[in-house]
Amino acid sequence: MRLRLSIGFSLRLSKTRLSHSLHAMPYNDFMASTSCIVGYSVGGLLWFLQGCANELPAMPEPGTLQSNVAIGRAVAVLTGERSRIYGPAVRSFEIQNSHTKERFTVEIKSDNERFILPLAPGDYELIWVQISEGPFLSMAQLTSTFSVGHDPITYLGTWRFGVDSPKYGRMVSISMVSDEEDLTQAAQSLAQMYPSLDRAVVATVLPDPAELQARLFEVMPYPRYPRYFRRHWW
Repeated sequence: MRLRLSIGFSLRLSKTRLSHSLHAMPYNDFMASTSCIVGYSVGGLLWFLQGCANELPAMPEPGTLQSNVAIGRAVAVLTGERSRIYGPAVRSFEIQNSHTKERFTVEIKSDNERFILPLAPGDYELIWVQISEGPFLSMAQLTSTFSVGHDPITYLGTWRFGVDSPKYGRMVSISMVSDEEDLTQAAQSLAQMYPSLDRAVVATVLPDPAELQARLFEVMPYPRYPRYFRRHWW
């Protein structure tokens, strides 16, 4: 009986805290941080587990890296007709260590930005991407794997996220290619910002599959704009 009372009190307390947190946080900010909360259902009850991903900036501070870095570029383009004043941008993407299951959220917030990630050698998966268009946010679940070896620098290529025009069943198409010109520029930037990586060995590793497509899901509700200016309801 004591055990049941303790569990019941703990669940009620957690539910109250979670409810207060949700009411205090803007919806889009909450959805952007959903990697911190994992939910699953058992017997009709929704349970929440804490499982935050580590946040990584796209460009670390100069002098903070030594070796074992993964570099690449994230680009977002609209593949159909533009029906809004906002163009797509990669807000962030998330990768996961295949062995330890440790997750990393990389903040991009741009339609064309290089990223430099301090990743330990191992196997990784690209599992999520967030696409922003002004105040609107979409998310897609992905499955593409790559390995970081013991070479000082691993080049992951240019990741191009092609975003459909707003419509029902909206998709994002991802293409990952090796860009030698961008790699040369990245190596020069690394040498200037991080002297320990000057003339370091570079291994080119493209994620597999290098081309994939996924459904984009809107983060709801929409911003508080008049109904006429909102995109499709789905």
